[in-house]
Amino acid sequence: MIAYLKGEVLEIKEDGAVILCGGIGYEVNLAHSSALELTEGTEVALYVAESISPYDGTVLYGFLHKEDKELWYLFKTAIPNTGPKKALEFLNKALRSVADFHNAILKRDPKILTGIFGFTAKTAEKLINSLKDKMDAITIQGESKIKVMDEAPYMSGVLEALSALGYSAAESRRAIEKLYTEGVNLNGKIEDIIKEALRVLKK
Repeated sequence: MIAYLKGEVLEIKEDGAVILCGGIGYEVNLAHSSALELTEGTEVALYVAESISPYDGTVLYGFLHKEDKELWYLFKTAIPNTGPKKALEFLNKALRSVADFHNAILKRDPKILTGIFGFTAKTAEKLINSLKDKMDAITIQGESKIKVMDEAPYMSGVLEALSALGYSAAESRRAIEKLYTEGVNLNGKIEDIIKEALRVLKK
């Protein structure tokens, strides 16, 4: 069983990559956000899980961090009717902020799961019911982003302005999250924050 791959990124796809190891190219499925972190021609190390498909044979799923693999496995095994591909879709959304996803499950707060992570209300309830007693087993990486954003002095004004321009609350918060990870000053002038948020939203 393949559990770890280290090699050159030969090709990047929307939700995966081909990793060249010892002259063999392994096609690996990845969360979309993880695929975006790769660069062709560079070396990458991935934690890997195998899944047997009746149509495709052995399918590989890759993760940049061990904790990501653990969370994917939890989704796959703890949530009813969730196969490896659906678990990867859930992981992609949770990776926006694993700490905040963890807190939303423990606090049983579907509003955070729908407003921040983009899950439907039905899926949010399903996640809470399935994971509320199991999330403590997962190692949490990174700090909460929601608190940082909410404490920024102009954040409510920024969200209102983006809403007036036709963007949903979830879209606006994801743009602000992106600015936060880029190191943009969220305590700066409201006009500058809106301008930077629109830059992200229009990509």
